[in-house]
Amino acid sequence: MAIDRHEALDRLRLIRSRRVGPATYSRLLAEHGTAGAALAALPAVARAAGVEGYSPCPVEVAEYEMAQARLAGARMLVPDGPDYPPLLALLPDAPPVIWARGDTGLLARPMVAMVGARNASSLGLRMAKRLAATLGEAGQVVVSGLARGIDAEAHLAAIETGTVAVMAGGVDVVYPEEHGKLAALIAEKGCLLSEQPMGLQPQARHFPQRNRIVAGMAHGVVVVEAAARSGSLITAKEALDLGREVMAVPGHPFDARASGCNMLIRDGAVLVRGAADVFAALGVAQVAHGEVPDARPPLPGPVPAPRPLSQIADLHSQILQRLGPSPMAEDQLIRDLALPAARVAPELVALELEGAITRAAGGLVSRVV
Repeated sequence: MAIDRHEALDRLRLIRSRRVGPATYSRLLAEHGTAGAALAALPAVARAAGVEGYSPCPVEVAEYEMAQARLAGARMLVPDGPDYPPLLALLPDAPPVIWARGDTGLLARPMVAMVGARNASSLGLRMAKRLAATLGEAGQVVVSGLARGIDAEAHLAAIETGTVAVMAGGVDVVYPEEHGKLAALIAEKGCLLSEQPMGLQPQARHFPQRNRIVAGMAHGVVVVEAAARSGSLITAKEALDLGREVMAVPGHPFDARASGCNMLIRDGAVLVRGAADVFAALGVAQVAHGEVPDARPPLPGPVPAPRPLSQIADLHSQILQRLGPSPMAEDQLIRDLALPAARVAPELVALELEGAITRAAGGLVSRVV
């Protein structure tokens, strides 16, 4: 359904309010019915969580962002409104607001994400180009993150058939800067997306949030080249957590750029030699150029009912009380809390995205002080 300007302004204010992320936003909306009612309740909710003197995002800040969006030619998409990516809307923590520039009609079509190394090899770039072109000709929209290397090659190869770039900063902020022409081309023929405020310069913590959207929009993620520790593997992990298909192109064992892909295949990812392997993994038939295949049915499994905000705030408090600046093993933290790992892990991700905790190699977590 379409929402009026007043409701759109309230929703933007709610998600831009301090300490309100996507999960908190959805719980507030579920508990209070409208964004306006949730905004009115926020100070009391904050006091119950031990935060005094809390004020929601001012009206003027949200109005300024909406004005900047109009200047940039960006549209506001919400999960229960038109043109919002359908698979993304199924997530319990779907981004409450997405800014879009370009052809939002692409967002209703079936999508495949393609990610990989920024310092890609010539073979990796050729593979990305061939895969993206073939997938695009078969009616798939290619989603990526506008990064250097594999991302850029995938966007370019699918520009005429349909591509979506998910940005880590504001939808009007191109990063890296040398992709200005590519971003302009995608805005003209494809679609640029971001959940971040207009004008926001991306920081390191914004890239995992972008990766979550890339994985959440698509039926599957193809990793072309990736080091053992890379953003592409974060996207693959997000895809696994969401029940999406993870696919990887193998590489030579001596090439560090292939180590992440080889690890994914070892751990059960689908080995990709060409587009036919992608189609087989997704269970879709290749169609003739110019035809648009039907979207796959929604992914199985009910969306879990959201927990009350008071329980979430209490768990966050327990986690932060047990963490300090010295790293602690995540599994030890879970044992100390005496709670199921499936309940603690999502809240660790939420706290990491809020900047309250940080992760280190070896499964260690620490509190940001």
